[in-house]
Parts: sequence; C-alpha cells; structure tokens
Amino acid sequence: MALPNQNASRLGQANGAGDARELFLKLYAGEVLTAFEERNVFMPLHRVRTIANGKSAQFPLTGVAQAKYHTAGEMIEADKIKHGERTVTVDDLLISSQFIANIDEAMNHYDVRSIYSREAGMALANAADKNVARVIAKAATITNGTEATTFFGAGFDDEVYTNNVTIGAVAADATDGKAIVKAIYAALEEFDKKDVTGDKVCVLPPAQYYALLNATDVTSATWLNKDVGGAGSVAGGVVPQVGGVTILMSNHIPTTDETLTGATPDPMSRQGAYKGDYSTVRGMIFTADAAASVKLLDLGVESEYQIERQGSLFVAKYAMGHNVLRPACAITLNAA
Repeated sequence: MALPNQNASRLGQANGAGDARELFLKLYAGEVLTAFEERNVFMPLHRVRTIANGKSAQFPLTGVAQAKYHTAGEMIEADKIKHGERTVTVDDLLISSQFIANIDEAMNHYDVRSIYSREAGMALANAADKNVARVIAKAATITNGTEATTFFGAGFDDEVYTNNVTIGAVAADATDGKAIVKAIYAALEEFDKKDVTGDKVCVLPPAQYYALLNATDVTSATWLNKDVGGAGSVAGGVVPQVGGVTILMSNHIPTTDETLTGATPDPMSRQGAYKGDYSTVRGMIFTADAAASVKLLDLGVESEYQIERQGSLFVAKYAMGHNVLRPACAITLNAA
C-alpha cells in the first residue's frame, strides 16, 4: 500500500523548489590559487648599475695594446690604446596597477591585497627579464662593423665580432640533443677564436632544454654519461653543464619576428626599443659583458587609499633601461 505524499522540507532549497543543495554553505578552503610564476633568470647574468639620478650611465671601453720589436738606439714612441663607451639610457617608468573598491573588499571573504601586490611585482620582473633576453639576443645579431655603427652610431675600432651558430642542418635538428650539444661546442670554439673571456652561460627554451635529457642512448650522450665525466641527470631532469657552461632554461627567450607590422613583443615593453627578428633563435650563450642594465628606480610597490574613489590603488613600478655592451660576448643558437 502506497504511503500518502509527504511534502518534505528540504533545508537546501530556495523557496521550496529547485536544487536541494543550493542554500548549503560553500566551504572556503583557506587557499587562493594564483597564476603560475614565470621563471626569471636573466637579471643576475649581465652587468647592472644603479644610479641615484640622471637619465643614463656610461660604460667605458678600452682597446688592446700592440707589441712591436725595438731596434737598438731608436727612440721609443708610445702606442695608443683606443677608447670608447656604451651608453645605457633609462626607459620611461614601467608600472602595473590595480584598484580595489571598498565595497568589493568588504564583501570578499579572503584578502587580495597581498596577492595583487605580489602579482604586480612579478609582472614587472617578468617584463625586465624579457627585455634583458631581447637585448642579449640583439647583441648576437651584431656580427660586423657596419651593423655596429648602425646600432651604436659611433663604432669602436678595436671591437671584435662573433658569428652565430646553426643547430644541425635541418629545422628538426633544433630539438635533437646531440645537435644542440654540438652547437654549444661550436659556439665555445667561436668564443675562443675571438679571445672572448669570462664565464659563459647557456639559456635554452624548454623544448631545447628537455631535448638534452631525452636521449635514447645515454652512453653516447656524454653530457649525461657519468662514466665519461657527464654531470646531467635524466632522473633529476637537470643538465647542469655542457663543456663547462652552465645550462639554464627560460620561457623568456625571444623566438618570433617582432619587427613585423603590428607585432607586439610584450605589452609592457617600451615601444619598439627591444624589437628584432628572433624567429630562428633557439638558445643563447653569453657572458656578463654582453648587455647592461641601468636602474634609476628599483622595483617597488606603493598603495594609497583614495577617498574620492572609495577604494585603494596599488602601483608596482620601476625605471630602468637596457642596452648591448659587447656584441662579441653573445652568440645565438639558431634553427636551420
């Protein structure tokens, strides 16, 4: 026998109809998920100077001395050592700003101020890292005196230039571990031929970095084979060195042609200042002398309550500029 229909009172229903769970409390987990952080690697890898005032900083260049034989009795005449300079100019103020209305903050159930401040600071740090990467790549494009004069205006007679390196013979070789390692050694050979000294660093995009670890024959992959002095680890996913050069990974290496009409290398880049054709770049090897940055205002975050807008404005800012120092100190690894 069927029981009579009972009008059950569902605690979670709104007005006794619809979803039986709608009014139940949504439990706050106590954690706020933010965007993944980008990896910044370039700022500590080049020359950085902080100035208290002014619009630019000068980096002096000195040439090389010459040797000659002396004939007994002849007057010794001094030889000249040539001098030059590189000027790094501070860009306009770069900012990242957010506004939080009082009413929204009052209704919200978790704090966003610290999150917004941190994200704004990270946005500027990422912009700086990308611009330094572009300047290093641009340094590598200067491979002769004509290009140097076009870029710097006044050339430096004792400047030397290095040639960039192509990875393998076909485009697919750009993701072949052995071809990448061979290209790194070719770049080191080019540095040595041109007497470029200083500690070298190689920064690769993820595809090239992991190609060094994706070796089907670890025995022949000498940079991974510890039996022949390799230091890499497939298990650890680390390629610490190749040919004595530290290997790092970054998403900030420019790999597109930013000179095309309408191309925007980065929404926070100074208009046109760091653009270039980087469409074949698949990695860079360089020393600290390849590029320089000048800081007038280092990264900082300010906040202010605005009565007329009934909310708080947060502004992260910095004022710095970047430029090429020594073109010979940077070599790009390019796809065929």
